Amino acid sequence: MGNKTNGRFIVFEGIDGSGKSTQIKKISKRLEAFGYKVYSTFEPTDGPVGSLIRQMLSGKVPTDQRTIASLFAADRTDHLVNKVSGIRHKVDQGEIVLCDRYYFSSYAYHAQYIDMKWVIHANALNAEILRPDVTIFIDVDPDICLERIKNSRSNFEMYEKIDIMKKVRASYFKAFDALKDLEKIVIIDGNSTKGKVEDAILNEVKKVLSEIK
Repeated sequence: MGNKTNGRFIVFEGIDGSGKSTQIKKISKRLEAFGYKVYSTFEPTDGPVGSLIRQMLSGKVPTDQRTIASLFAADRTDHLVNKVSGIRHKVDQGEIVLCDRYYFSSYAYHAQYIDMKWVIHANALNAEILRPDVTIFIDVDPDICLERIKNSRSNFEMYEKIDIMKKVRASYFKAFDALKDLEKIVIIDGNSTKGKVEDAILNEVKKVLSEIK
């Protein structure tokens, strides 16, 4: 699968309940078995800005969508350049970083309320700091995702409503189309079994790792 001295940044995207977190855990274990040093992370982060975002998403702190979009961009910048756990540093040190959400999440979710171009512009610095080597979108039917969420917990965040989830999925594809010349995007059918989804994702990850020089 190529030498293991150069890092890679691999992002997992999908609507809520698409299985991103589960697949990241599975892919991380398989890559570690191959001998790669893997770092798994997520957004919003568990840092000060990310914690504030989570309170807003849960409804504990009232806010405006423009504020949330701006905070996500700020949290993302810290996620990239933080001296302790920054993604940019880890990739430069040769680690394979698997990230649960990145700026395409902002484009898809915030586009329900504000112009997508504004959100893309707000994240321009982050794209300049580090673009993913590949963004893997796990595409699952929104009705299936909502059922998964209902079966796993009782509390819901502001975006976890079926009408919003369907709009978010559509916005993801709108963003993918708008940035297809700048970003490497792979769509995975997530409606299959977890094992088949895992194998399909691993196959795409292998392609990215094989490009390591």
